[in-house]
Amino acid sequence: MSEHTLGIIGGSGIYDLPGLEGRQEVVLETPFGPPSDALVTGTLSGVRMAFLPRHGRGHRIAPHELPFRANLHAMKQLGMQCVVGISAVGSMRADLQPGHFVLVDQFIDRTRGRTQESTFFSDGCVAHAHFADPVWEPLRLLALQASRAAGATAHDGGTYLCMEGPLFSTRAESQLYRSWGVDVIGMTNLQEAKLAREAEIAYTTIALVTDYDCWHENEADVDVSAVLAVIKQNVDLARRVVVELAKLVAAHPPISAAGCMAHAVMTAKDKVSADARRRLQLLIGKYLG
Repeated sequence: MSEHTLGIIGGSGIYDLPGLEGRQEVVLETPFGPPSDALVTGTLSGVRMAFLPRHGRGHRIAPHELPFRANLHAMKQLGMQCVVGISAVGSMRADLQPGHFVLVDQFIDRTRGRTQESTFFSDGCVAHAHFADPVWEPLRLLALQASRAAGATAHDGGTYLCMEGPLFSTRAESQLYRSWGVDVIGMTNLQEAKLAREAEIAYTTIALVTDYDCWHENEADVDVSAVLAVIKQNVDLARRVVVELAKLVAAHPPISAAGCMAHAVMTAKDKVSADARRRLQLLIGKYLG
């Protein structure tokens, strides 16, 4: 049986966990450049873990500048079969209040300038992954259970609209997205979900509500100070969720997305460029012959 692994992509404070054994910092290079920062590795409840601050320590990298491909490839290099993205979002529903968690199960893409960072497959190899259900449901359900066990108000399911940023929404955009039935809005997690699928990594998102975007007539429009205040209040809660999730992962058979790209590559094997083979070896080399 394969080992239990769990990668976490989130804020730089998430990996400061009680009980994390064998803590090390790992600096990696990938075929897609360096990841956002050094990764922290260790073992918690018998689960081998890797933590990556999405925006780099000190929040240095804007959402549209994130090296998504390098970040997910780094997780793959470290052998992470499961990855959870924890991120701040705006609420598009009155009942999804600041401080609540949403375990989303769908995405809508409203990004514009992230074509290269949304797929590993370009420049010599074409593949089309199945993405109707963009999060890995067994992992999402464990994350939901862990959130509730840690004391969070956690909502089961929801649609995450991924906007380009770095500016927040206009009021007209916010109202439009609400008319679509969107539940939360953010700037980061969709690319992670896409790349995780292409890398055969089970992925899910824990969305931490920090604000009401700018649609709510009785609440202040979103600003950075409000977002940071809610995040600060919930850092300990997010850590507890990770601890509970590690326990649950350890207690279940290993979750894996292995094989989900077996029939996704369209380029003929003899037409895949040497450079593409090099870049993709870790991800799908076994399918290229």
